[in-house]
Amino acid sequence: MNNNRYFTQTEWTEFRSSYRHLVSLMTGELSFGGIMEVSQMLREAVTQGRLLHSKHGLNLIARNMTTALLLCEMVGVDRDMILAIFLSPLVECEYITIEDVKKQYGDDVAKLINGLNKTHELDSKQGAISNEYFKNLLLVFADDIRVVFIIIVDCLCVMRMLNNHPDEQYRRHVTLEASTLYAPLAHKLGLYKIKSELEDLSLKYSDRETYNLIAHELNSTKKYREEYISTFIAPVKLMLEKAGLKFEIKGRTKSIYSIWNKMKKQQIGVGGIYDLFAVRVILDSEGKEEHNDCWKAFSLITNTYPHNPNRMRDWLSNPKSNGYESLHATVIGPENKWVEVQIRTRRMDEIAERGLAAHWRYKGVKSEGNIDTLMNSVRDILESHSTDSLEKIKDFQMDIYDKEVFVFSPKGDLYKFPYGSTVLDFAFHIHTKLGCACTGARVNGKNQTIKYELRSGDTVEILTSSTQKPRKEWLNIAQSAKARVKIKQALNEIDNKSAELGRELLSRRMKNRKIEVDESILMRMIKKIGYKTVTAFYLELADGKIEVNDVIEQYVAIIERDRQEEEQRSAGEYSLDKQPIDDNKVDELVIGGDIKGVDYRLARCCNPIFGDKIFGFVSSVGTIKIHRTDCPNAINMQERYPYRVINARWAGKMGTKYVVTLRVVGQDDIGIVTNISSIIGKEKNVFLRSISIDSDDGLFQGHLSVALDDIAALNTLIKKLKTVKGVKDVQRGAM
Repeated sequence: MNNNRYFTQTEWTEFRSSYRHLVSLMTGELSFGGIMEVSQMLREAVTQGRLLHSKHGLNLIARNMTTALLLCEMVGVDRDMILAIFLSPLVECEYITIEDVKKQYGDDVAKLINGLNKTHELDSKQGAISNEYFKNLLLVFADDIRVVFIIIVDCLCVMRMLNNHPDEQYRRHVTLEASTLYAPLAHKLGLYKIKSELEDLSLKYSDRETYNLIAHELNSTKKYREEYISTFIAPVKLMLEKAGLKFEIKGRTKSIYSIWNKMKKQQIGVGGIYDLFAVRVILDSEGKEEHNDCWKAFSLITNTYPHNPNRMRDWLSNPKSNGYESLHATVIGPENKWVEVQIRTRRMDEIAERGLAAHWRYKGVKSEGNIDTLMNSVRDILESHSTDSLEKIKDFQMDIYDKEVFVFSPKGDLYKFPYGSTVLDFAFHIHTKLGCACTGARVNGKNQTIKYELRSGDTVEILTSSTQKPRKEWLNIAQSAKARVKIKQALNEIDNKSAELGRELLSRRMKNRKIEVDESILMRMIKKIGYKTVTAFYLELADGKIEVNDVIEQYVAIIERDRQEEEQRSAGEYSLDKQPIDDNKVDELVIGGDIKGVDYRLARCCNPIFGDKIFGFVSSVGTIKIHRTDCPNAINMQERYPYRVINARWAGKMGTKYVVTLRVVGQDDIGIVTNISSIIGKEKNVFLRSISIDSDDGLFQGHLSVALDDIAALNTLIKKLKTVKGVKDVQRGAM
């Protein structure tokens, strides 16, 4: 195997020692001949120049040997996992194919290699490591929990090799990976030793001065601290046994990283940390005896080791809101060192470790549904220390993200989408304008249509065109709610702009024919010819589906019919005759004091509605027109024709809808019309008749025609419209 160009003398010496150790560990799992066979393939790949050092200068064979040994020592011995570690670089450098692996070593080894090589693809996405979804994508690519074990152990191996690595940027990248990605994963899986070493090495490489300071302040080796814990536990164990308690004791020494983390959070020195050493006593007690036994253990321990009353925590009498129960005491152990002792029962420990108060949860790691269940189950199997732990784990299904996909932007940003999402979903997620102009995408370097379904790990670059516009069929392509809402908003904006063209066309033609537009008559005509909304009418007018001259003729016909009906009434001077009041009939208006049943019309110049302050004015043809007291024409009428002005007041509602025009001013925005329409649509008994928007240099002025019951409903609507984002002012206008 030795090749002077591939191994340094130190690497070769260490490799031979590790090789012999691995062979001894693999006895019963892999025959010596099998190991030699893999060794021969590695030798030939190196000789042929196929298997090279990594791009960062690391010896891949030495790295894989160390990874394999660490896996055996810290996780467990497994033939398929060890073979996958050594064969994956041979597949990656194309010395052998995955089909060769299947034939010679089995489908399981091939599956693990596929998972390892897929996770290696993420090396180019270094910028996304801190993204909350990166871990999810890593698990999707791994496809097998054993692959996750391998890459965690491999990370530890690389961290050990980094101490004198010349590439500072690479060292920072691996350190970030270890601290933000692999250490939390190791913790969730119960690989606590690996987790602690990864964190310690991360601190060492990122802040060597602080690391050395804490290590010096501890003034003890890890071995010494472990021996200290054993010395502390011995008398405690003896006392509890004499008291007839059944229990388990776990001891630990706080890692350098944990000490630094607590120093940073509490802004204290090493001397201010009371739990450099910690012991947990887990009692086998049930029911009513739980609290009694915990306090009995507390009494025995504090009688032997003096405790600090200020550091005592009683979460038995008052459990935490997350269900955590325990007694904490900080005592002075041998050599006057502080030791934290936690006392709880098996049930309490189960809640703390597996339930809402799980250690890795209340330390700030977020819960993620199915992944919690998976990690808990795997950790349970590992902590059972059974001889077939890895064989049991082999059967775990990594389908925890079967409802989501994780994709990259060209810049390396990572996004999460519902399973089945398309290029169109991605485009609208980035920006509405990008979505509206989307014509397709380059996915992993290949052109794809807007219908392409995203897959985890895809890199998506949206392609656009200035002539592209959203279409209704896009609503069947987009899967995410966010994209569908934005598409609907964009379609509404297009419809409103087209409708405005129809409105302008009709207005221009009527102006050319010197026809004055009466909005109320126009609304009657639109309804009569079968349109449910004004927008639909103007859209078809703009598209040429209805002829504008035909519309004008129908409008003129309605005006002529109204004129003829009015002329049929008395043409003489109108005189008010008091009408008998029918107590069983309720009128909306009372004219001239208490006169009801009088024919009247609501003036179009001010458009009064129920609840407005009003007065009556007798026209030259004898019709009474009702005006608002603040009508623009009121002063002129009252001064020139005071004898025609009569009192009027509202009496009772008859269910009439009144049409009101509102003027809205604000900042132009793609969603402003939709938001305004939504507000009106949610109001009870308020109906939008028409809407027109004029936009100029980022500002808009809109006119809305709405039908409603009374002045109270109008005031409520105006108040709500003023809360719409972008709206600056809302005023009532004339029809």
